[in-house]
Amino acid sequence: MSKGEIPTDPAAESARAETPGKGLRKRGVPRAGMIGGILSAVALVAAGGGLVSAASLAPQSPASRHLEAPVASVPAGSSVGVCPGPARLLEGTPVGTDPQFSPESATAKTSVSAAVLGSNAGAIPGSRLAPLKGTPLVEIAKGAAAPTASAPAPRTPVLVAGVVTGQAVDDVSVLSADAQDNRQAAAGAVLDYAAEDGDLQGSAAAACQQPGNDLWLVGANTALGRSAVLNIANASSTPATVSLDLYGAEGQIQAPGSRGLLVAPGSTRSIVLAGLAPGQERLGVRVRSTGGPVAAVIQQSLLRGLTPGGIDFITPGTAPSVQQVMSGLDIQDPAGLAALTAKPGFADAGPALEIAVPGAADAVVEVKLYGRDGQKALPGGGVVTAKAGAVTEVSLAGVPAGSYTVAASSDVSFAATARLTRGLKSEDAADVGFSASSARLGSQHIVAVPATGDRQLVFGAPAGKATVSYTPITEDGKIRTAITADVAGGTTVSVKVPADVGGSPLVGYVVSAAGDPAYGALLLGRDGRQDISAVAVAPEAAGQQQVPVTLGY
Repeated sequence: MSKGEIPTDPAAESARAETPGKGLRKRGVPRAGMIGGILSAVALVAAGGGLVSAASLAPQSPASRHLEAPVASVPAGSSVGVCPGPARLLEGTPVGTDPQFSPESATAKTSVSAAVLGSNAGAIPGSRLAPLKGTPLVEIAKGAAAPTASAPAPRTPVLVAGVVTGQAVDDVSVLSADAQDNRQAAAGAVLDYAAEDGDLQGSAAAACQQPGNDLWLVGANTALGRSAVLNIANASSTPATVSLDLYGAEGQIQAPGSRGLLVAPGSTRSIVLAGLAPGQERLGVRVRSTGGPVAAVIQQSLLRGLTPGGIDFITPGTAPSVQQVMSGLDIQDPAGLAALTAKPGFADAGPALEIAVPGAADAVVEVKLYGRDGQKALPGGGVVTAKAGAVTEVSLAGVPAGSYTVAASSDVSFAATARLTRGLKSEDAADVGFSASSARLGSQHIVAVPATGDRQLVFGAPAGKATVSYTPITEDGKIRTAITADVAGGTTVSVKVPADVGGSPLVGYVVSAAGDPAYGALLLGRDGRQDISAVAVAPEAAGQQQVPVTLGY
């Protein structure tokens, strides 16, 4: 008898042989045999459970499993801000898209101001302002050695900053700051151009931008008397291959020569947009790069006959979205604007919102203006249908003069930029500015301000109350006492920037916001002149990031 077999009665076995189909009688089974059978059954069940567990651990087909992508921490990199070069006048009629520039006017001046925030221990990260190639123009800080384990942390934060005040530049420059404590350094810079004579008289300003691989610039104009030059800079060590998507007033423009543009490391490529899309009163450009990330800016200038109509830089705004917000819009007297824009050739001398819809569906866009004492209704109602694949213009004239925040929303994603103008007499030189759409304010935005001129911080809260703090940074590297502004929902607040704080010239601000979404910009002008520029507040520094990692071949 094998192990685990139940013993039987010989008489019963004989009866079973004689009578087929009849089973064993239960009372013929001894107690010990029954217990052995139960133990055998338990062993079989346990073995089956082991088989189930093993099956659950065995490899399965990809279709039957759901695996979360592993996440890896990425060390913070250096903070890089690319500042455009000085505005330059095109010489004659360019052949194709390659420009030839004439010498700058005798009064033209271009400078960069910058600030780099130090750590709580008072250490300023290694930072410098340098051309795309060559030795630094200014060594802001060498960088401090990492603190030892025995060094105690300061009880009270030491608030300091490295600064650059009005550094003259004659080409594209780069503000770079090393990472500190596995965070990107909080840094910011602004380029300021001004000229009092020539065809490019006026002022232009732009925040030095972090390079990217997908940028949107809206608001260019290549019609008669208008000049738009796209400047693409590659501050990385990797070649960049750039492709341009062009959106005009009637739809997307297929232009030969807009694909596969090579921008070598440490170089700039300039493209006359009239060579790709001539005669466009409204033009949007999407800049896509493979390889190295790039910075892009459009130098836009106007000439009405022999009278200069202004100069400014169109910078990238936020990516297409169902809501876009622009701050720092300065609007002049509505009656004077109506009289000026009614004259031939002056249709673009008034404020407007330029909307580019990249998708295949039209966008119904609602535009709202928020001023010092609340929302102001636009004469046309503020609702417009923007054509798919095209750029649509919405006039922002007809409201009382003042500073405004523009909020636009739609059921379809779109990109947008606001145009602002200064000057009401057709016989006098005027100026133009552009305020790109920006992201909501967070914490520790570094807003550098030019060394001279009429400077204002403009904050807007389209919906809900927000509290914005702005902390002055002075030329001696000190972080001064923070100032707070309460922005009621649906209003805009303007703050005049003083020349100095505590006896030291002001270089910039650390801006933070809390509460409902708030947006900000720097509005620039010059006393006694019709100069105007707007610079959107750049995003804050990024911390340590985690990215999903895909394993495969």
